[in-house]
Amino acid sequence: MNGYEWNIILQIGLIYGIVAIGIFLSFRVLNFADMTCDGAFTLGGCLAAVGIKLGLSVPMALIFAFLGGGVAGWATACLHNYCKITDILAGILVAFMLYSLNLRIMGGVPNVTLHVDGGCGKILTSVGTGVILVIGYLLISDFGLALRGLGQNRHLSQSYGIRTAKTIATGLALSNGLIALGGSFFALTQNFCDIGSGIGTLVIGLASMVIGEKILPFRSPAVAVAACVVGSIVYRLIIGFALHCDVLSLRSSDLNLITGLLIIAFMTTRGRQKRCFP
Repeated sequence: MNGYEWNIILQIGLIYGIVAIGIFLSFRVLNFADMTCDGAFTLGGCLAAVGIKLGLSVPMALIFAFLGGGVAGWATACLHNYCKITDILAGILVAFMLYSLNLRIMGGVPNVTLHVDGGCGKILTSVGTGVILVIGYLLISDFGLALRGLGQNRHLSQSYGIRTAKTIATGLALSNGLIALGGSFFALTQNFCDIGSGIGTLVIGLASMVIGEKILPFRSPAVAVAACVVGSIVYRLIIGFALHCDVLSLRSSDLNLITGLLIIAFMTTRGRQKRCFP
């Protein structure tokens, strides 16, 4: 692999690292099997792309995408909290409806081409670092303790006065906001947004999270957040080496197969417990 390919691996790894942090918040911290992420990832890309087309600056487009993803997460929480729909089905329904909404946002066309000036790489690095620091600090704050307690034992948390519905809604809004932020960065760095760009986001995010937990099996919340980014970059490196290995004779169409085998390998490897903190 040449220098350009290494740069792409690190860039995409950091983008999906942000996505993995969002999935980590819902699946690990809140213990909420949220399936909204595929739709939220595409939503972030659509909002950023259309925002840039309408004349928004890159930072404003990113904020716009983050807020849009937050609304998607909030909608999933409302279906779960007030309509009494199970967590998995609530996320599936929102992601299903987001497909039509994303097409509406893009004006009925399946993809939008962008021409963004350089500098997104620096913004991505700054935002990625900021996300790691902010989420790491958040998880050790009072609100973070409420999130973690809710994920561990919902009934006990209620007895301690934690407002379950509000906390779940906030946690899912933050989770999907980060996923949409990752989707917006993906659209801006690739200079296009496609309606199918979010397919497989959940699996890739879970793969990054599982790999990161195996590489950095510490119980600190801050390290657990950083491990998501490390796992995402390592995942991309493994994929890159596998596709460049002539002995294996793999193609880009084998990506799903490689990803599935990686997840199985890391999840069945003996090691520390999966939970990164008590």
